[in-house]
Amino acid sequence: MSPVAPHEVEDIEIQLLLEALFQRYHYDFRHYARASIKRRLLQARAHFGLPSLTALQERVLHDPEMLPQLLGFLTVQVSEMFRDPAYFRALREQVLPHLRTYPSLKVWIAGCSAGEEVYSLAILFREEGLFDRTMFYATDINPDALRAAEAGVYSLDRIRKFTENHQKSGGRTSLSDYYTADYGRAVFDKSLRANVVFSDHSLVSDAVFGEMQLISCRNVMIYFDRPLQDRAVGLFKDSLARNGFLGIGSKESLRFSRHAGAFADFVPEEKIYRRREP
Repeated sequence: MSPVAPHEVEDIEIQLLLEALFQRYHYDFRHYARASIKRRLLQARAHFGLPSLTALQERVLHDPEMLPQLLGFLTVQVSEMFRDPAYFRALREQVLPHLRTYPSLKVWIAGCSAGEEVYSLAILFREEGLFDRTMFYATDINPDALRAAEAGVYSLDRIRKFTENHQKSGGRTSLSDYYTADYGRAVFDKSLRANVVFSDHSLVSDAVFGEMQLISCRNVMIYFDRPLQDRAVGLFKDSLARNGFLGIGSKESLRFSRHAGAFADFVPEEKIYRRREP
């Protein structure tokens, strides 16, 4: 029998660790893109000073307090307010005029991370006079991220970039109208959360959110393998109202999904699609 190469041993360890996470805690990362998940697990192993991924598996299986820390590595929490300002400008100028015709609106921010996109959309809808008739559903699988999103507190040194993005998105007000500065932090106004429901929801295993007029899920599916991407797009298809809109990340695509035929390009350069009539 030929010896197993070290990288093959690591691949076996990864498979066993992901299965252990699912069996023990019901977090399912088994269909995330393997190269990305491997990189993050190796970062976690180094962070905890462990000799192997098997040792990491043992620690997380027997110490539930390790789980939130490991989730911090496995769920990407990198975002900013009005990230990719052209996307938000396209929503403002091309999507919201259609949404304005509805008496009430539902918006789903899937994979909301620490809430930067939630507050971006809340501010955008407020500036366009649609906030009061809109319910926002902000979901993620990471409890710590959801708590951070609900708190709406960000380091003050990030505000300059947030402000620049807001202006480029066509902002009609000053971003400073929506937060107060306090001890090196920017605390966003709780009124922006008045119509927001923060909820644990997994694109891997949970069911549809029905009758949404807009779903924004950006830079999440890029970390999924093809079958899981298909599941997520199918979930969005079934969660959208007729003629509803879907926005995805700049490096993501519906092109290879078996559900692609359910969507028409709306603002293709910003990856905004519209649900076709069933």
